[in-house]
Amino acid sequence: MTSHAFGHGFAGARFFPATLSTDDPFVSDELSLPTVSTIRTPDDGGTRETDISVDIAKRITPQFGIEIGETLTALNPHEGHAVNGFGNLEFAGKYQLLKNAAHEAIVSVGLGVEIGGTGSSSIGADSFSTWAPAVFFGKGFGDLPEALRFLKPIAITGVAGIGIPTSASTRTNRVNDQTGERDIEIERHPDVLEWGFALEYSVIYLQSQVQDLYLPSPIDRLIPLVEFALETPLNRGAGGPTTGTVNPGVIWAGKYFQVGMEAVIPINEHTGNNVGVIAQLHFFLDDLFPHTIGRPLFGRTK
Repeated sequence: MTSHAFGHGFAGARFFPATLSTDDPFVSDELSLPTVSTIRTPDDGGTRETDISVDIAKRITPQFGIEIGETLTALNPHEGHAVNGFGNLEFAGKYQLLKNAAHEAIVSVGLGVEIGGTGSSSIGADSFSTWAPAVFFGKGFGDLPEALRFLKPIAITGVAGIGIPTSASTRTNRVNDQTGERDIEIERHPDVLEWGFALEYSVIYLQSQVQDLYLPSPIDRLIPLVEFALETPLNRGAGGPTTGTVNPGVIWAGKYFQVGMEAVIPINEHTGNNVGVIAQLHFFLDDLFPHTIGRPLFGRTK
């Protein structure tokens, strides 16, 4: 049994879905509209943060693409007034170094930037920019021996990068309500190791490449997964602890789009104590419009 010949996110027979919480390793034409997440953070005694974001990626050549994204954030604190606004504009470029069909492997490098001052200060958008070089990878286990054939649908994708702020610290003048004196508050901005990975089990791969179990729709196109999205501060007096979330969930992937949903579980009390949720509707522009906006601007793809 053979699967549909999708052009999006493939290495050999392996289809890599677009993950929700960590960036995927491939270069393609895609649109996430929208991605919605909500969680209660520990700030100010508990603040409900809801993000609604859009992200579009476009190939310039078959191996190089650019991405642009924006997020609308709504903050509803336990005490005080709710605020909302747009975050800083995010822009990135990614180059695919390797695609190995036999071993179902992809490796890419990228550089992203959060453009400071383009977002609303009311939601805490930084006034400075942050650069983020990163390495992305994906590996399917379809090359395992036949004795382990039911492990072949497993795949792992991941990213490791460093967020480098253009400002080492921010000074803020504040007035002490009790004494009336002016205080200077210094907030340091460390370099941050941004790392994460996703473990996936593709029912699509199981059905098409291992054994057809005649599973009904929509189960036959599910990809259960667990994502780990983590950050570790590196310097400027802010070394450790690592913060982040573990996100178990599932993706349903069709020919032209996919739908995914995950729980958002903090890894420690520094991240928070409440479970959130993230959901995404993601379109494969290279499959929807293969001869127009879904193709590279320069060069050809097979």
